[in-house]
Amino acid sequence: MHWGLFITALLPIIWLIFSLGVLKMAGSKACTIGLILTLLLAIFIFKMPIIDSLTAALEGAVMGIWPIVYIIIAAVFTYNLTTASGSMATIREGLSSITSDKRLLVLIIAWGFGGFLEAIAGFGTAVAIPASILIAFGVNPILSATICLIANTTPTAFGAIGLPVTTLAQISGLDVLHLSYLVTIQLLPLIVIIPFVMVALIGGGIKAIREVWAPTLAAGLAFGLPQVFVARFLGAELPAIIGSIICIIVTVWFARRFEQKHPSAQKTALKAPSMNHFVLAAMPFILVFVFVMLASPLVPPLNHFLTGIKSALTIYTGAGANPYVFNWVSTPGTLIILATIIGGLVQKMKLGQIFKILGKTAVQMVQTLITVCAIVALAKVMGYSGMIATIAATLVGLLGAFYPVVAPLIGALGTFVTGSDTSANVLFGNLQRQAAVALHDSTYWVVAANAVGATAGKMISPQSIAVASAATNLQGKEGEILKQSMKYFLGYLVVICIWIFVSGLFIHALHI
Repeated sequence: MHWGLFITALLPIIWLIFSLGVLKMAGSKACTIGLILTLLLAIFIFKMPIIDSLTAALEGAVMGIWPIVYIIIAAVFTYNLTTASGSMATIREGLSSITSDKRLLVLIIAWGFGGFLEAIAGFGTAVAIPASILIAFGVNPILSATICLIANTTPTAFGAIGLPVTTLAQISGLDVLHLSYLVTIQLLPLIVIIPFVMVALIGGGIKAIREVWAPTLAAGLAFGLPQVFVARFLGAELPAIIGSIICIIVTVWFARRFEQKHPSAQKTALKAPSMNHFVLAAMPFILVFVFVMLASPLVPPLNHFLTGIKSALTIYTGAGANPYVFNWVSTPGTLIILATIIGGLVQKMKLGQIFKILGKTAVQMVQTLITVCAIVALAKVMGYSGMIATIAATLVGLLGAFYPVVAPLIGALGTFVTGSDTSANVLFGNLQRQAAVALHDSTYWVVAANAVGATAGKMISPQSIAVASAATNLQGKEGEILKQSMKYFLGYLVVICIWIFVSGLFIHALHI
């Protein structure tokens, strides 16, 4: 083991932790400086040719734009349009008029609806919107923020139309269908446990679960089991979307039955919108679901036609370069934008108004564009220069067969640093793959552990906490929210590491 090269290869990661976690530097600035540092180390320490290092960074920046930032813009565009049309208020009213029992509201709003928002949009909407609704029902703001941060963990693996796992598969060179399936297997125990944690939190203790254990268990199973099935046969785009929709339907059914048997003392003041009104309000989200479904492998002829509309361009000039493929129509970004425009027209919005919202959304994403392009470019340079291989080889030599125990921790570190599951997968996906190969372990299982570990980091990421504090009007109290979330993060991470390591032994034995 070459400790000097190992420490040098870690410097970009150490810088990101220090700049974002300690200096509280803006992500765009910290990641840009990190990219420059990585380029210098690649050129002068790892002896990477200048042209190769620059084209590696360029390939990363291009990947950051297409499809990552493109999908983020599309997803936030959907949210911004439904907010501007007043549809989001109607959706909130429809969800919150079902019951006033806070335990059931948490399952519907923070878990089910929050999971759906994460699946469609991500980017903080799944924390901000549910947290604000819970506060309207009298939930303590810090408690509301904590609950929504806990809820916004497992759904992030397939958030923004499956972008994190899709990106992880692309970075690590693995089949996205099989990788998606194993991610859902690893997540399943956590998906079942988290609703119980949320109910206990909102109810003031474990005793609060006693009356509502059935809807709580149903909320977890209804989210988790469909995810496994969808990922196994359809891939990364739809597991969280379908899982959250089924979860909402099942939990609402249980909530209505519970409300009939145990009428709430305090009825909600909100009047439920009619079904037609609610469906109209949700039309952009419904069309996104339909478009993504039609473009998925579920409809092979259309899927093959759309994926055939592409261009390929070789960007990286070094050895092992592969053409970078631009899927122009089949990318979720294009599908989301088309669905949202049509949904807006159905809601009687003017085309000019719709495109104005799209333009404002794109401008809104400038800092995100810089951050994502810089972090993906940084990851590409680290990968092509051999930095990631150096880190992986050292960790494997140091930890040996116990490396899979820390694989989720590495993913969690990535999300804490970057605030994004996708960026964490970009940063460490190839490292996990190389470590698994060196250990002769299940490559898919170890790489999937990065995605699952990344969901834990989302709970305590400074960016997530900033969103939560803004949504609950607790600016300046981020430290208090972090303190409340940290113990749940640690418990979550322990469960992940033990489950993935123990079950991974069976996976390895079965050669899956």
